Amino acid sequence: MEENEEKKVDSLARKLLGVLLQTWRGGRKSLTANMARPGLGSMEENEEKKVDSLARKLLGVFLQTWRGGGKSLTANMARPGLGSMEENEEKKVDSLARKLSGVSCDAHAPLFSSYNDRIRPLLDTVDELRRLKVMQEGIQLPTIVVVGDQSSGKSSVLESLAGISLPRGQGICTRVPLIMRLQNLPDHLLQPELHLEFHGKTISTDEAHVSEAINLATDKIAGDGKGISQTPLTLVVKKNGVPDLTMIDLPGITRVPVHGQPRDIYEQISNIIMEYIKPEESIILNVLSATVDFPTCESIRMSQQVDRTGQRTLAVVTKADKAPEGLFEKVTRDDVNIGLGYVCVRNRIGEESYNEARKEEARLFEAHPLLARIDKSMVGIPVLAQRLVHVQAMIISKCLPDIVKNINDKLSANLSELNRTPKHISSVAEAMTAYVQVIGLSKESLKKILMRAEFDEYPDDKEMHCTARLAELLNNYSEQLQKSTVVDGTDGNFLMEEIKLLEETKVMWLPNFVPRSAFLAVLQRKVNNISDTPVELIAKVWNYIEKVVTEVLMHHCENYPQLPSSTRRAAQSLVAKMKDKSTERVLEMVEMEKLTDYTCDPEYMTQWRKLMVNNNAFTEIMNDYSEPTILHIEGFGEIEVGHLRAFPKDIRDQAFDMKMRITAYWKIVLKRLVDSMALHLLLSVRNLVGKDMEVEMVRELMSPDHGGGIERVLEESPSVAKKRDRLQKSVKLLKDSQNVIAMIMDKIAINAD
Repeated sequence: MEENEEKKVDSLARKLLGVLLQTWRGGRKSLTANMARPGLGSMEENEEKKVDSLARKLLGVFLQTWRGGGKSLTANMARPGLGSMEENEEKKVDSLARKLSGVSCDAHAPLFSSYNDRIRPLLDTVDELRRLKVMQEGIQLPTIVVVGDQSSGKSSVLESLAGISLPRGQGICTRVPLIMRLQNLPDHLLQPELHLEFHGKTISTDEAHVSEAINLATDKIAGDGKGISQTPLTLVVKKNGVPDLTMIDLPGITRVPVHGQPRDIYEQISNIIMEYIKPEESIILNVLSATVDFPTCESIRMSQQVDRTGQRTLAVVTKADKAPEGLFEKVTRDDVNIGLGYVCVRNRIGEESYNEARKEEARLFEAHPLLARIDKSMVGIPVLAQRLVHVQAMIISKCLPDIVKNINDKLSANLSELNRTPKHISSVAEAMTAYVQVIGLSKESLKKILMRAEFDEYPDDKEMHCTARLAELLNNYSEQLQKSTVVDGTDGNFLMEEIKLLEETKVMWLPNFVPRSAFLAVLQRKVNNISDTPVELIAKVWNYIEKVVTEVLMHHCENYPQLPSSTRRAAQSLVAKMKDKSTERVLEMVEMEKLTDYTCDPEYMTQWRKLMVNNNAFTEIMNDYSEPTILHIEGFGEIEVGHLRAFPKDIRDQAFDMKMRITAYWKIVLKRLVDSMALHLLLSVRNLVGKDMEVEMVRELMSPDHGGGIERVLEESPSVAKKRDRLQKSVKLLKDSQNVIAMIMDKIAINAD
């Protein structure tokens, strides 16, 4: 195209990049909503929808083109919804697309492209986040991870990409994860800049001594022997002609330890590799030797464990010149599911310069009768460099919005946790404030769960849903009392106890009066039968409350290591006192019921009259010997009364009357025992939470025997101090990460404008 057209297209491309970034940052806004900016014009609503749909499809096409490598943009555009074009138009569009993306497969061209200028800011952001060690916070970063079996040619590939010499030798050359940050220097006159970063230090080096410097740094990290370490070493290479890439080179896989290596060297290497390639954000650069069968490679087996479909695996086939036979079939048949494709390369030989090696590589794949069959989009270090740049751009573009979200979410969670962590206490006044706060928080928690039926602090722990559990205990108590009321008469002994008592309490008075002493004797016997039940309830209730109070207090004291012991004693002492008071109160209630027969509840007379309705039927059965001797009384059921015909009428009538009176009155007694118990427990719980607990805790803390005074609160738990320090460091790291992303986003947005 003409020069002015190129400028227009380039300007538009930069603005579109800004729009895409703005869309990512805006979250819910559509692409077209962000396109209403100077230089991009405006459009009607129906046009907006069409453009937005087309833009999304084009985004997919670009990503597919990056992954497909050799396919042209227009080849990928032959999809439903994208239309078609004439052959001459295809060539123009494809040419334009390649100019915009900076794709170059020329063997003699530099390994960088103009596309690097656009991805460089985002790559710098990811590198800075990696330097900040944001991955320690569980936030994964997009990474190109280089793996391969030992002697697969990993070092040769990385040397060709970086244009420098890396350590060589027998056995494992890479003993630590080597983070290689390559950055192109546009001016070829500038001297290359190389330095190493490890253990918080930066060591400068140069091309002549970089291999030696890496060996020395590795020895300091992993020791002088042949062992390996998970601690990474960073190599920064700023040099004209290198691609803008960040890769992590991992130790080569070996199964058999040599002399000086740990016996579990394979397991150690496997663990390091799996740690780096398992995250979905990792792109696996699998280096394979053309001299071996790909399915037998250990690196293939490992990558397939975490990337079964191969959608994030790119394969580099080295030593193509050593085993050209069948290589074409290997890379086209793809028996091992390499989703991002293959790139075949020739290793640098002997003293060849990197430029000479590239020329020989280009000549090899052009002239060799077997290797020339491989598509040119799948051969050569320049193609590998461009493919890696594109894959890197794809994964960064995909992951960056999630990285921003994860950083924000993690920061918010850590700030909340830090705010809940007690501040460091350095004075008695602060200690007193903290202790009062512990008491206040404990009281509020207990009010929620013991009095207000609010369980937001313990949503899933049903044992701490106290009002429900206390209600269950009281209901079980009521049912147990009701079951204790045995209705006699069904066994042929109806009224026999009452008749015996009436005979033993005869006095010289009118015969139609029920002796009160007989009534009280029956009442006292029935009360004695259930007297243990209220005491058992008190024990159950206060044992449960002690457990709840102790758990709440321990929860709020966990940050003060010297408080739990005195607090636990205070809880146990307080509950024991409350339990004794309740037991005394219940025994008093039982004694009151045995003392006399009194109630002002009209329900007594109502029930008695209802029961006495059966007296006429009872009399008829007693007088008419032809009648059946079965009497039906509500609450008693079918009763055999024939045996009562042997007793005098006045005794029978008195016994029947007393039976109905005690039955009606017993319902009042049971109701009173349950209601009084419930009211007593509610009052006791309120007193415990409202005032007694606070007094007991302060008394226990200040006790000269084992309290130790408020100064004990000053003794901070080491675990709390460690937790606070960890959270503070995490918050600082995440805030720094936020700033890094904000700065680069602002810079890109400004450039796009």
